[in-house]
This record gives sequence, structure tokens and C-alpha cells, in this order.
Amino acid sequence: YPHCWRHKTPVIFRATSQWFIGMDQQGLRARALEEIKKVRFTPDWGEARLQGMVANRPDWCVSRQRYWGVPMTLFTHKKTGELHPRTQELMEQVAQRIEQGGIDAWFGLDPVDLLGEEAAEYDKAPDTLDVWFDSGTTHLSVLERRPELHFPAELYLEGSDQHRGWFQSSLLASTAMRGVAPYKGLLTHGFTVDAQGRKMSKSLGNVVAPQKVVNSLGADVLRLWVAATDYRAEMGVSDEILKRTADSYRRMRNTARFLLANLNGFDPVQHQMSPEQMLALDRWAVDRARRLQEEILEAYDQYVFHLIYQKIHNFCSVDMGSLYLDIIKDRQYTTGRDSIARRSAQTAMHHILEAMTRWLAPILSFTAEEIWRNLPGEHGPSVFLTTWYEGLFAVDDGEALNAACWERLITVREAVSKKLEQARVAGDIGSSLDAEVDVYCDGELAADLGRLADELRFFLITSYARVRPLTEAPADAETLSANGQSLVVQVTASAHAKCIRCWHHREDVGQNAEHPELCGRCVENAFGAGEDRRFA
Repeated sequence: YPHCWRHKTPVIFRATSQWFIGMDQQGLRARALEEIKKVRFTPDWGEARLQGMVANRPDWCVSRQRYWGVPMTLFTHKKTGELHPRTQELMEQVAQRIEQGGIDAWFGLDPVDLLGEEAAEYDKAPDTLDVWFDSGTTHLSVLERRPELHFPAELYLEGSDQHRGWFQSSLLASTAMRGVAPYKGLLTHGFTVDAQGRKMSKSLGNVVAPQKVVNSLGADVLRLWVAATDYRAEMGVSDEILKRTADSYRRMRNTARFLLANLNGFDPVQHQMSPEQMLALDRWAVDRARRLQEEILEAYDQYVFHLIYQKIHNFCSVDMGSLYLDIIKDRQYTTGRDSIARRSAQTAMHHILEAMTRWLAPILSFTAEEIWRNLPGEHGPSVFLTTWYEGLFAVDDGEALNAACWERLITVREAVSKKLEQARVAGDIGSSLDAEVDVYCDGELAADLGRLADELRFFLITSYARVRPLTEAPADAETLSANGQSLVVQVTASAHAKCIRCWHHREDVGQNAEHPELCGRCVENAFGAGEDRRFA
């Protein structure tokens, strides 16, 4: 039985005279369907949905019988029902009165004031306009009347219910008035639902109040949830989902904090190094950020915000947290303050943070602005007054340690890390620096590992790292696979003394009489000219 969706009470349908916009008399439907083909839809299925609704809809009833709203300023002949011949002129006069006296200027208007003696022959229309006609003409009231904006709009975005609402009314009104769609793109998002997939409803008590989330977790966590959720489907939210989002936010924030902390004392003007001067691993890190930036900008252009979140979070967790930043801690904490090894890492971190701050800005706006205020060097007043960072650079594919080589090395490192973890769990070692690693392999793998020479141990974060032929591997050792090639990884606890400064177990600890607790490298870094690092 017909019922009111809000009050859940029965309703009665009554046939009454109404005003309509004809869909086919002047070819409006056909023109609108042609305009739909020119619009970029996100997601793609929105095109078929809107096309189907326009193709099958009846004429547009634009009149409503309400005591509020935009009046239909019309006068109809009492006998013929025809509009007054001066309708356009009369509407302009009414508009002027409304500008001066507000909307009640029409409702309180005596027809005699406009029609004079003709007033007795005409009825003043009591109807108001459909509110969808109001919203459907915003392209005129907003875009065309503001010189700083342009028509058509780049994008209209709303919930999936607006294919029958605002999207459609805007299309029909603009096509009728201007002959074109009012938008170049349409983005449709799903509705917010709870963890069980139920629609948010006050009666169900499952509404998550945004202000409550902002007060407890901060505005950027709420913004991150919006960005991290694939809006093309229904968007689930609950306390548990928001808690996981907050954890993800902390990972990205902590990465930025680490970068900022390790840029203390770094002046880009004085200390920034050219790519040619930098260590190979640092050049790789900047190149990795460059390649990621290309992917992020493409995702922003396509409005795929959840992919941006995934890429940045993975970059912070894996590329930075588990790999690059972990490796360079040794250089940051043990080499000389102004050494090439340390300034090279700081140069890379500065490039990365400059770019990352801009990646985050559209999503984590408050966090990005906070980072921006603490970046070393001279900057504009706000990250939102700048453009994407252009200081990232590529590693030449012709280099021995190019991006492909580093990817192979990282795969080997992952295999070594698993073996180190097994040794730690077994109680053979405490940390990875308590270990010595022998990697048995041949061919391309051996060549790749050999390129790091004595610095392989820094890449693997072990006290010693040796590359040996696969034929020398212990017969009972487990054979692993990396990049489609066989290798054996053997982990042993180091028998050498531990340097109290760098925590590496080295055979030269105690050889310097003045500093018996330091290894030779730390003696050189602390009191000499400093070690020479080229790769990692």
C-alpha cells in the first residue's frame, strides 16, 4: 500500500493539474542522451545508469503544491488556461520585486498591481517549483555568474541516488538552456553503512557522528577513512574500522616524524648534494619516490583516493620503514655529522619529505601543514600554495645499481631477513647485528650482491655478509628461490666482540688501545677522517 517513507503512514494518491517540461516535444531527451556520451563517469557504470533513467523517464513534473519554495510566477487565463501573453515581461517584474522584498513579495502580491484591469481574467498560479529544478539550475546561479569560475564544471559529485536527482535535473536544465551538459565529469559515491552493512539511521542507533570522531581521533583520521574507503561501493564505518584507520595514520605520521628528526641541522642550501655525489641506495630511494609520485598523480587525476592511501601507506611501511630508513640508521648515527654518507642520506630524506608532504596534503591536510611548517629550508606560507615537488630524479637504467638491480637485491634481503628471524626465534641471536650471514648463489644474483662489496652487511644489517658460490653451500641447507634463481642463506652467531658505538660485532674491536671498546670503523668516524661509503 502507498506509504510515507519517513513517517511510515499510509498516503493517498490524487490526480491534479501540474506543470511539466516535455522530454520529447523539442528533442530534450535525445539531446540529453547525446550529452551523456561526452561526460567522464567515475565509476564507469554511472553512464549506463544515468542513460537508462533519462531514456525511460516520463515528462518532468516541475510544479509542487507547497506553502514554501520558489514560486512559479505565472498567470493563466481563467477560461482558456493559456499563459498571459506578457509572461516573460511579468516574470522579470516579479523578480525585481522579490529582489527588493524577498520571496513573500510574490505570495503577497495582488494581481491587480501587475495586470491592472486584466487581473479579473487571470488566475495567479499557487504552485512552487520542484526543488530539483532549484538545484538543477545551480550551474547558472553559481558558475555563470561568478567570473572566477567557468562553465561547464569540471566535476559534479554526489551519492548514487542523485542519478535520478541532482545529476539528472542539472543535465536536463542545462541541456534545455545551454544545449550542453553542465559538467565534464560525474563522480558517484556509495552510502555510509555500519560494520554489518546497514544504512546509518538514528532509529537504529548506528550513526557515527563525525564531530565525535574528530574530537576523539582528530580530523585527519576521519579524512583518511574517507580517502581509504573505496567510495564506489557502500562505505563501512565503525569504531573498529576507525581504530584501524588511526593505526594507519600513525604509521604515516611516524614516518614523517622520523624524516624530520633526521633532518635536524640540515640546510638544503648548504648541505644538499647532487645526485652524482649521493650513495647508490639514496639515489634509489629518491627514484622510488619519483616513480611513486607518478602513480599518485595519476590516481588523483582519476579520483582513486583509496589507491593513493594504499600506495603511500605501503611506501611508509615497506619501502621506508622496513627497508630504507632501517638501513640508513647506521649512517645517520655513526658517521660524521658532515660526512658524505650522512649528508647523502639527509639529501634523499629531504627530497622524499618535500614530495610526501604534498602527496598527503589533499587527504591529511592538517598533518601536511604541520610537516610543512617544520621542513628545513625556505618555503612559502602554506603547502596549499605550492605545486607537486619537482626535485625528484631518476636513476639511469644504464647504471649497474639501477632500479631493477635494487629490486633483485631487496628480494634477496627479504629471504635473508626470514632466516635471521628464524635464528632469533630459536635463540641463536638477539638482533640481526649479532649475526654473520653467508649467501650462496651464482650468476646474476651473485653479481648483484657483489656490486655492494663490503657494504653488503649494511644493506642486510648484519655484522658480516659474505657471498659464496652455490656449490660450496652445506649439503643439508635449505635451498631458497629469489628472482627465479636458487640461493642458500646460512646464519651464524658472530664470535667477535661487540662495538659499543655501532653494535656491530667486528674482529678489530679492542685493537685501538685508546678506545678498546670501539671497532676500527667507529674510531675512524669519531676521531679520524671518517669511513668511505659508496653504496649503502
